[in-house]
Amino acid sequence: MNITTLILLLLATFAIPWLVSFVIEALRPAPKAPAVMPWDQSLKPSYIMVDGVNIRYIKTGQGPTLVLLHTLRTQLDLFHKVIPELSKNFTVYAPDYPGHGYSDIVDGAYDADFFVKNVEGFLNALDLKNVTLSGVSIGATISLLIAARRNPRVTRIIPINPYDYYQGKGLARSSDLGRFIVAVSGIPFIGETVVRLRNFIIMKAVLNGGVSDATSISPQLMKEMYVVGNRSGHYRAFLKLLRNSQSWEQARSQYGNINVPTLIIWGSEDWSLLEERNYDESLIPGVQSITLKKASHFLPFDAPQELISQIRTFITQ
Repeated sequence: MNITTLILLLLATFAIPWLVSFVIEALRPAPKAPAVMPWDQSLKPSYIMVDGVNIRYIKTGQGPTLVLLHTLRTQLDLFHKVIPELSKNFTVYAPDYPGHGYSDIVDGAYDADFFVKNVEGFLNALDLKNVTLSGVSIGATISLLIAARRNPRVTRIIPINPYDYYQGKGLARSSDLGRFIVAVSGIPFIGETVVRLRNFIIMKAVLNGGVSDATSISPQLMKEMYVVGNRSGHYRAFLKLLRNSQSWEQARSQYGNINVPTLIIWGSEDWSLLEERNYDESLIPGVQSITLKKASHFLPFDAPQELISQIRTFITQ
């Protein structure tokens, strides 16, 4: 076999799955945004324009303002186990980021700064004051960055398992499939092809790799978060997020500017290593921290009652 034949054979081998991936993506049925939250039929989502981006969010409860920020590749439903209880003491807001859930999927870098600006715009658009920000994973890092930039609307933060280590590739620690997705995401054409060919098995493996008990994620919500990925352009936004992953670790350089009360909540089985957690804590002036046992990365799934208790205590103390 000569070199020309070999090259043509390799191109054909790649071209077939590349073309098939476009067909599969085009045939995926796009979901409709629910009129009410599936886990609380009395709760209707709202929408607000934030710098030209239509953001879905929910608001419920009464009391001091608490804003909940979800992880990468999930949505506000991440908090469905904690919102009902927290709303008894707080006015709870939970938005979907751009490119997530049912918010607009827009062109952008999808790096840390992109998400920070959007969340700050959300606080401004609703004129929220005396806010406690509590986020999980990238949501935790967003809350840390907003506090580091000394946003006057934010008076305390509760970061949960910050996603700011391993060059922002912590998702690779979730599972073998998570490791594969992170590895190929940075390769031009191949990354796009693999993400277009995604399937439920991959999504399930990654999410289950972030909880200590797989039954803590309901099959209905697992399916919902997978199907949301069928929205037009969703996979491109996710790929951009993965390709800008280093921006989450670079965020740490700003943590020394934080001057509001901070409670970091870790899961004992989180993807972060002990030395990475200790380093974060060394950067934040006056930080408090606690580790919840038998809990992994997605604490709102894994340890909802303990999380509710810690949030209540920290805000009201």
